[in-house]
Amino acid sequence: MRPDAAPTGLSSQAIAVAFEQSCLDELAAPKPGNVHLFADGHRMTADDFVRSAAAAAGPLTARGAKVGARILGAVEASIDASGANTNLGIILLCAPLAAAAEAGGELRQALRRVLDELDREDADLAFRAIVRASPAGLGRAEHHDVFARATVGLRQAMEEAAGRDRIAQQYASGFADVFERGETLFAARLAATRDRRLAALGVYLAFLAGFPDSHIVRKYGATVAARICTAASPVEAKVRHATCLDDILPDILAWDAKLKDEGINPGTSADLTVATLFVHRLRSVLPPGANSD
Repeated sequence: MRPDAAPTGLSSQAIAVAFEQSCLDELAAPKPGNVHLFADGHRMTADDFVRSAAAAAGPLTARGAKVGARILGAVEASIDASGANTNLGIILLCAPLAAAAEAGGELRQALRRVLDELDREDADLAFRAIVRASPAGLGRAEHHDVFARATVGLRQAMEEAAGRDRIAQQYASGFADVFERGETLFAARLAATRDRRLAALGVYLAFLAGFPDSHIVRKYGATVAARICTAASPVEAKVRHATCLDDILPDILAWDAKLKDEGINPGTSADLTVATLFVHRLRSVLPPGANSD
């Protein structure tokens, strides 16, 4: 390869493996309020998410597919496999990342190009996926309503929703939360602990303490979301200083049970955690020179 040539992208199989493993790593972390291997919740089981990840991996990584087609295909496959909306947010975040990894080059630069090229067809397909999944708190919007035909590209539609939805904000910001907050923290924690469960838990709590969870806001309102955000801060600090998951697990699971008793599921923080783990895995297998900004 010439020195100035762009590194080649990853195969669909390599991206699919990275996606599934990232989903499993996230499930292995005892994320308070969210479904994980230590405790089910919200009428869903960890196995539902395992089956959904396996079903979504193929459509999500279909070579040459538009991002919107990846989103719709993965959502439909997941719902067929689990009978529920288990991973819409994960798919919305990971579809453009998968396309970027396939394109090759430095991952975040490739992602920016993917986001810039999203068009109205991508928006129409993504809107269909969102309506199909019917997430909690989905309502009508004055502009770019998912129940209507798209009039702008997917990135423009997401920019319109960025102020009220943290997943949409990633499309507007070039996935700033994932690259600048999540992946940086995960790499540092993994280097310190070598325990992927503890590192992933730290990322989840950093998101939960860092800003109100969009899923909680949609379902319960801004006041409840702010309360959970505040409550997460001392838990995040405890996890940040921990070296062994077992030492803090009882406290983590106690808060987990309390949140689930209240019906509170910080789903957006969990979705961002999967995207963070996916970015870390993709960067670990991309060719040298293609995995740093």
